[in-house]
Amino acid sequence: MGDLITLSGNFLYLAFILYLIATFFFAGTIRDKKTEGTSTFSSKVAISLTILGFISQTGYFITRWMASGHAPVSNLFEFTTFFGMMLVFSFIIIYFIYRLNILGLFALPIALLIIAYASMFPKEISPLVPSLKSHWLYIHVTTVSLGEAILAVSFAAGLIYLIKEIDQTVRSKRTTWLEIVIYSILATLGFIIISTTFNALNYNATFEFPFEGDISSVDYQLPPLAGPNEGTLLTTERMNPLFEVPSWMQGVNAARKFNTLLWSLITGLGLYIIARAVLRKRIAAAIQPLLKKTKSDLLDEVSYRAVAIGFPVFTLGGLIFAMIWAQEAWNRYWGWDPKEVWALITWFFYAAFLHLRLSRGWHGERSAWLAVIGFAIIMFNLIAVNLIIAGLHSYA
Repeated sequence: MGDLITLSGNFLYLAFILYLIATFFFAGTIRDKKTEGTSTFSSKVAISLTILGFISQTGYFITRWMASGHAPVSNLFEFTTFFGMMLVFSFIIIYFIYRLNILGLFALPIALLIIAYASMFPKEISPLVPSLKSHWLYIHVTTVSLGEAILAVSFAAGLIYLIKEIDQTVRSKRTTWLEIVIYSILATLGFIIISTTFNALNYNATFEFPFEGDISSVDYQLPPLAGPNEGTLLTTERMNPLFEVPSWMQGVNAARKFNTLLWSLITGLGLYIIARAVLRKRIAAAIQPLLKKTKSDLLDEVSYRAVAIGFPVFTLGGLIFAMIWAQEAWNRYWGWDPKEVWALITWFFYAAFLHLRLSRGWHGERSAWLAVIGFAIIMFNLIAVNLIIAGLHSYA
């Protein structure tokens, strides 16, 4: 079993490296004189490396399944890693339909961030809790991941469209919101950087606090900006928290997770300030000249098609299969658990996206903004709902 786990980790690491190299080759297509959609040496190498990376990550998935005895989608590390793999798979399929090289320059870094984000969570294989011991684990979770991954490709295409089309010569609400989107991506990168740094330093601070009539403890891996409500710091030579989280933040780890979120936002802000100082302009304004060859109509088409495909897949996994499994595990189809509520919000949003697109003629920029907002909802469900809000899905 130990050898399989090591082999699985090596496969995942190799996939990450291949995706990273492929990203640089996709970047090389920007300077190719041929128009977007034409195969060049750089694009052929880039997509070949991407496919090799996907094969390697598939090897990670299979070997980890063999080591654990169940589909490796049962915790945040496994689910998020699988989500990144499905994003790459979705990109490969869409790439061979549209041959849009610039999409790889955005989609692969998003997948890299997601896989790196997954690596921040515990990687140990643990026994399944009773509610997860079902074949619906494979059906529900994998289908949800695939649906959300296809919708993530829609986000990538929509973001490229907005950067290309929004006038960057004047400051406006549109440029401000676009910078907020870019900052959010940097905040995710900030989480990875800050967590990796303090993990390397073996940082730990232990708190004790009252919880549900008992005394509980929690370990912080980042300096405590926000401490547990009525908590006491037990570890010596560690900074005291600047404030305590409110009592309505439920869950033993709620304060620690909120503290991690704060550090991510602060580090992301630092990265954004550095980028602005180096570029001496808005980040989107610096990227815009690189997108001259890209056809806006093609980006709009890709963004819409990804939603048209991803929405029914998400409907199957996120609602129908989820309700069947809920009935089997908890003897009810629906219980207004936070995860269930946000899955429903996601479904309603993309249903509205398709309605506005098909019935109201929302094309171009308005459609792109919807694709970006939709992915923000997906990421809120993945990050905030999983890390901060307690519920029946907290075992993830």
